[in-house]
Formats: sequence, C-alpha cells, structure tokens
Amino acid sequence: MIVLNHICLPVLDLDRSLAFYRDALNLTPQRELWIHDHTCRLVFLGDGATDFRLELFQRMGRTKPYGLGEGSLHVGIRTDEFDALHAKHKTMGCIDEEDPTLGIYFLKDPDGHRIEIVPVRD
Repeated sequence: MIVLNHICLPVLDLDRSLAFYRDALNLTPQRELWIHDHTCRLVFLGDGATDFRLELFQRMGRTKPYGLGEGSLHVGIRTDEFDALHAKHKTMGCIDEEDPTLGIYFLKDPDGHRIEIVPVRD
C-alpha cells in the first residue's frame, strides 16, 4: 500500500508562514524538527482530520527567496466551508486568482506558494 504522507514547502520566515497557515486555513503544528546541526527547521502542519501533513522548511540564515517554478505548482485543499473560507480569504487579502467557471480560487502564502481551494462536490 502507498499512502501520501506530506509535501514540503521551503519558506524564508517560518514564524510568518506558521501564522499565515494558522489564520488562513486553521492548520496547526503537529511536529517540529531541527536537522543538520540546527541549520534547518521543519514544522509539519495538520488539518486535524487526516494524517497528511504540510511540511514548512526553513534554512536558517537564508535571505534569498526560493524559485517557485513556472507557477503551476500548488497545494490543493478541499473544504465543505467554501463560501465562508472565501469570504475570510477575501477579507485577509490573500486571494491570488479566482476561476468562477470552475468554482475554485487560489491563495498565495507569504513566500508566493499557491494554494488551490476547492469545494466539496456531490
């Protein structure tokens, strides 16, 4: 059996990113780990409903933003509270793109990572 476990996103300011994911998506730290003689810090965030984790990775002392590819890389999140979440994200000013035809929208986190918000569909 193969089970998806986590996805890792590199961030410049871990505390700023933790606040964003807490405030925007209610994701909470599940585990924290320092590696490579404390030069890298990892925090695994969870949704409280699944075992899947979003890993935020900070290399201490890095000041240059990470390359994010051609813009198609994103994390998808499905919610049964789509309208309320959309209103919250609109108020927060973190909506990057909306596609009413598909009924989805994208957020951008403080490092420019895209998060797709998808409603639960019948």
